[in-house]
Parts: sequence; C-alpha cells; structure tokens
Amino acid sequence: MKKNLFMLLSLLSFAMVWMSSCSDKEEIAFIEKNVDFAVAQTQMMLDSVGQPTGKNYPRTLNAEGKLVTTGMYDWTPGFFPGSLWYLYELTGDSLWKSNAEKWTASLEPLKTFTGHHDLGFMMYCSYGNGYRLTDNPAYKDILIESAKSLSTRFSEKTGTIKSWNYRKAWNDSVEWFYPVIIDNMINLEMLTAASGLSGDSSFLQIAKKHADKTLKNHFREDFSTYHVVNYDTITGAVRNQATCQGYSDNSTWARGQAWAIYGYTMMYRETKNMEYLNAAINATDFYLNNLPEDLIPVWDFNVGEEGYNPEVRSYAVEFKEKLKDVSAAAVVCSALFELGQYVSEKEYGQLAVKMLHSLSSPQYRAEPGAECGFLLKHSVGSIPHKTEIDVPLVYADYYYLEALVRYKRLLTK
Repeated sequence: MKKNLFMLLSLLSFAMVWMSSCSDKEEIAFIEKNVDFAVAQTQMMLDSVGQPTGKNYPRTLNAEGKLVTTGMYDWTPGFFPGSLWYLYELTGDSLWKSNAEKWTASLEPLKTFTGHHDLGFMMYCSYGNGYRLTDNPAYKDILIESAKSLSTRFSEKTGTIKSWNYRKAWNDSVEWFYPVIIDNMINLEMLTAASGLSGDSSFLQIAKKHADKTLKNHFREDFSTYHVVNYDTITGAVRNQATCQGYSDNSTWARGQAWAIYGYTMMYRETKNMEYLNAAINATDFYLNNLPEDLIPVWDFNVGEEGYNPEVRSYAVEFKEKLKDVSAAAVVCSALFELGQYVSEKEYGQLAVKMLHSLSSPQYRAEPGAECGFLLKHSVGSIPHKTEIDVPLVYADYYYLEALVRYKRLLTK
C-alpha cells in the first residue's frame, strides 16, 4: 500500500512538473514572439529617425499618424535608449547594444541638468540600464553626477524634491510655487542606485524623505492618489492637493496610481521598509478593484462620475469619453512582476501575466509594420492639455519591454 501510494504521489508530482514545464514553454514562446515583433518594429523606427542628434527622440504620433520626436530636455528622451537596452537584454544581439550605446551617449549633457524632476526617467532608464548590463565605469560616473543634479531640487523644508517650477492650477487662480507630483516617485530609483555606486548615503536619505512625505500627503484613506501636492515654500505645509493630468482634483488619474504602485514597490526593494511595501499593496488593490475585465484601465477612474468636476480650462470639461490608457497598464504590469515576488499570498504575479497577454493582444499591440514602429496603441498623455489622446507613447513601450524582461527572467531563473 505504501509503495503504491509513493508511486502515485511520484506520478502526480511528475505530471505537475511536466504540465508546468509545458506551460513555461508556451509562455517562453509567447515572449519570443513579442520580442521578435518588438525587434522588427524598433528597427523600422531606427530607420526612420536615423542617428541621434539630441533632438530626435521618439515620443508619439501626431493626428496625421506621423512620428513625433522631442529634444533631450523633454521628460521622455531616456525611454527610447532604455528600450534599446531591453532589446539587447532580451535578444543578446550586439546590434541592440551598439544602438543603445549610441542613443544613451547622446544624453550625457543631461548629467548636469536641474530644470525639472524627471532626470531619473531621462538618465536612469538609459544609463541605469546600460550600467546594469555592461558595468561601464563611465556610466557609473554619469549616474552619480546625475543624482547630484537631481538632489539640488530637494528641500529640507518640504522634505520633497520639487517636481516642476512655478505654474498655475487649472482654475487659473491657484498658484503652485512648489508642486510635487506622484510621478516623482520613479526618479528616486536613480538616487538609491547612486548611494550604492558612490557610498554617499545622502542620496538614499533624500529618496526616503521624499517617499515618506509622499506617503503622507499624496494618498487618500482608500490609497487612491492625488496627482499634485503643492507645498508652502516657507513653512513646508501642504497648501492644496490637485491634479494636472487627471480628470479632476479629487479624482484618481490611472497613470498617477501606476507611478505610486511602481515607486513604492521599488522603494521597498531598496530599503525593505514595510511601510513602503504596504503602500504598494494598498495602492495596487485600489487600482485592481477599478479595472475592467481586460485589465486595461480607463485613463482616470472617476471620469464622468457624480462629485468629480474638471476645472474650467481643462479639456476634460468637454471630453467625457472613457478612453483606456495602455501606458498606465504597462507600468503596473511591470511593477506587479516585482511586487508578486514580495507578496506570496496575493496573485500579483499571475495578474501581471494576464495583463501582459492583454497588452499583447490585437486590441492593444500595434499591427506589424504600423504605428511608425511603436509597440502599443491606445495610450493617453494628457486629456486636460488636449495632447496625446489615444496614441502610442514611448514610455508605454518601455514598460512593456521591461515587463517582458521581468517575465522572462522569472521563467528562466
């Protein structure tokens, strides 16, 4: 009896391993299929933009379906070099390494840039991935100098890094002298990395102070997020909580929630602070509870709902369509591959896989040879600003490729 039971358990164990192996093989084939697609699309884009000039970083498409590029001082130039690094990681092909090196090198002047908070997006997506994959000592030095530049925007008075310089809110009367946006959480990764690379703990301390203050002032009780918190420059107190790219000041902008999920997952990795992990979990659960069946969110979770009213100058006043935002979905998909490794009792990893399959479906993935080489369709830049509405966006592609990298790493480790 014991022998038969042992044989049965052994057969069941073998069957489960075999089934898992078959599933893994199918998923690896799924990854390879999408990597092949990304290679062909990105080559088409490279053929279109030519060599880096400092002014031709792919960003989106215009109303005529033509490629829109930006200069290096915009917030998005690091995503295209970062995508090239991910293609190198996914393929092992030195062609992508060579392209990534060229496009990354073109951003070196930004290492001393202090004009806004997005230096982490600009330099860590490019030089950070480059250093991770090559150990190039020049990249290390540039990352440390970039972290020093970003640190100049930190104020001990507010305990935060200033996101933007002076601007007005959508009501045209409230002035933002010290606006901090939830997006700023992503820039902290470059600071945490710079601490490890340099041995200078001040970078990490700034990141932690910013994360702590953001946790205190950007989150509502249900762990939805405000986009903008405006601080008093003299007292450091919160003057108001608002939106810039969301539907209304009290609504939850989907990509803002995505930045929070990604940012606090990363900060937990770097510090092992349980408050950050709990923030990531709670922000994720709010996000998941507001998703449609295909797991791709509406651009703002409160569009058209009672009690949510855009300010008069916002284009959201007249634009009430509940468009999906693929860029938010790509950010969260990538984040959940990591968060799932820290929280075993929740199915974040399985949800990340489902999200990745949804993003890779014909509904959201570009047709081969279309969209000027972008990978994903149906993202939203800023409806309030009447810009980049239902178009491909370079950062959606970046986080999609990062999700493929993270999934492949999990399947092959």
